[in-house]
Amino acid sequence: MRELTYAPLAANKLTPEPNPPVFFNLLWWGLGRAGALLGLGYAAMFQVLRWLSAPIFLALVYRMAALIFATPFERKVAFLIVALGSGLGWLLVVAKYTITNGVLVTPLDLYVAEGNTFHSLLGYPHFIAAALYISVFDVMLRHGRTQTWRAAVGAGLLALFFGWQHAYDLIIVWAVLGAWLLLCAWRDRRIEWRMAGALVVIGVISVWPALYSVLLTRLSPLWEEVLAQFANAGVFTPPPWRLPMLMGIPLLLALAQALREKPWRRDRLAAMSDATIFLHGWFWISFVLIYLPVDYQIHMLNGWQVPIGFFAAKALFTWIAPAVSARWATPGSKRSLQPLLAALLILVILPTNLYLFAWRFIDLHRYDMPYYLTTDEMRALDWLETHAAGDDVVFSALDFGQYVPAQTGAHAYLAHWAQTVDFYHKQAAVSTFYAAEETPAANQARIATLDAQGVDWVVAGPSEHELGAFDPAALSQLTPVFSSPTVTIYAYAAQ
Repeated sequence: MRELTYAPLAANKLTPEPNPPVFFNLLWWGLGRAGALLGLGYAAMFQVLRWLSAPIFLALVYRMAALIFATPFERKVAFLIVALGSGLGWLLVVAKYTITNGVLVTPLDLYVAEGNTFHSLLGYPHFIAAALYISVFDVMLRHGRTQTWRAAVGAGLLALFFGWQHAYDLIIVWAVLGAWLLLCAWRDRRIEWRMAGALVVIGVISVWPALYSVLLTRLSPLWEEVLAQFANAGVFTPPPWRLPMLMGIPLLLALAQALREKPWRRDRLAAMSDATIFLHGWFWISFVLIYLPVDYQIHMLNGWQVPIGFFAAKALFTWIAPAVSARWATPGSKRSLQPLLAALLILVILPTNLYLFAWRFIDLHRYDMPYYLTTDEMRALDWLETHAAGDDVVFSALDFGQYVPAQTGAHAYLAHWAQTVDFYHKQAAVSTFYAAEETPAANQARIATLDAQGVDWVVAGPSEHELGAFDPAALSQLTPVFSSPTVTIYAYAAQ
């Protein structure tokens, strides 16, 4: 976003290798260019993204709820489950302070944001922006199986637009629409060709971002390496038996309700609306999508909270509330227990999100990485922004380096687990460089490391001192050009 504030294309500056500017992502391109027009920096535009994407997503959720639920009250409850629902990760927090000796077991079951609307709004608004692909579903559902070509083209253009932002979301769009078509064909014992033709139109119109992504990661060795390193994050969809911990009570209720409706039976499907059949297709095909053998499978959770929340609400209204009322309602009472049960359900799905929100204040109160830099480190970044050229390379520890591209416009030697090419090798090289050993052989190895990637600046600050006690001033090729009490920047003159 910083690069795109100043230019229409951006190079990958999270790695030291020279690489040409390319188009990579419409979301960041749009925010960067809009920031240039509005005179706002990338940090401000990220907040603009939050305030734009959140109300649009939530409005779409409510619009879709209106297709499933008959009454405003039912729609509101379904909406709140989608908006506020979270997993059972709070149990892991309780266990951490009671029986696991301070260890948070399976932390991803607590912290994964995909599939959690509130968590995404809190810290990852680009996930909510990605989930706006559900607008394609909204268009299709409002025209049912007898699609008009105008609706198909409109849905295809929406898919094309969102595909340029996150190409992998097209997998969700195509798979869910395909599942809908197959369920309708199973019900009717024939394929609705008008509906199938509409899906073909959507596919033809929207396939181009996927093709571009494939070409970019095949024709460019650098971007091919970036894609290959997505596994470095170590973030994958939890196994099925841990999904209830991640997705919580809404998933358990949704699974029970979806099974009760028995969509595999034609007679049951015949009694369902097209929207309900679509909901089944979306819910069930997602069990396949979230375990696709790709490194970004975790992103397939994004948006799944919508059918989960809707089915959970249906469970509440179709069998839980009636069963409780039959057991506990007083004879002759005209007041329904639905509002009370709905309120209880919202309360029991909230704790993990309340914890995630409260923990933000604890994290921020620590005044430490990654939410804060020291004053000296900020002064060093400001100096680099003024003196370093756009194609210069800054050598530092990861904690400092991850800020270099966004704060200075220069390349970082080490900055990101995927975008830094050959990440683990460079991470090891940085650790070795700042280690305490100062033999002639070690110093020669340091020079070779700097020469290999055309390094221009070397940083020695708090993060680098944690790696070792090496003093860069020991190398004659390094000249101090910026100095503060805790951070020194050296200019490197290759020989």
